[in-house]
Formats: sequence, C-alpha cells, structure tokens
Amino acid sequence: QVQLVESGGGLVQAGGSLRLSCAASGRTFSSYTMGWFRQAPGKEREFVAAISGGGGGTSYADSVKGRFTISRDNVKNTVYLQMNTLKPEDTADYYCGATPKYSGHESYIRYDYWGQGTQVTVSS
Repeated sequence: QVQLVESGGGLVQAGGSLRLSCAASGRTFSSYTMGWFRQAPGKEREFVAAISGGGGGTSYADSVKGRFTISRDNVKNTVYLQMNTLKPEDTADYYCGATPKYSGHESYIRYDYWGQGTQVTVSS
C-alpha cells in the first residue's frame, strides 16, 4: 500500500515557476515508477512526466519537454516536478501516481496509487 500526498500548487503568472512535491508513505517507494499527470476541467487526465524507480529513466510529454523536470529522492520518499516557463495552458489539477512498471508509464490506467491532486493556475 502506498499513500501519496501532493503539495506546491498555486497561482502563478505566465512565465513563472512552481515546484510540486509528492510525498509517499511505505518502504517500497524506490520500487515504483512515479508519474505526474494533469487534468483540466472538461478534459481527460493526461500524462506529464514519469521517472523510474532508481531515477535513471525519465519521460516527458512533448508539451512540457524542456520546461518541466521530474526528479525523486528515494531517501525522503518524495518525487518532484519543477515547472518553469509556465503557460496558461498548463492550468490544471496535477496528480502524482505510482506504478510498479516503467513500461506503459504514459497511461494513467497503469497506475495503482494516486494522490488527491494539487491545483495549478497560470494567469496570462
């Protein structure tokens, strides 16, 4: 069982930055691939970024590549999403999830555990 708690969301102007955190419970955190997804009102949950259990593999959606960076600290059981050069279209609820396999990490149905989400609003 893994419990996830996101934090760090808020209101920021376009061009600004935010860092999201996702704290996980449990002793097996390093065995999970961690992913960030987002969901805007009226839209489906979409993949943002993922990182393998050891941190050696990362993956990004094309829409955030070069602007967002995912990282993890397996001692602190925390995964981060550094978001730079934010755009109004980045406005959404952001969720972190945990999946036991890196393959298929872009699909939200592969994830076993989810946090409650944190809201990010980017004003123009």
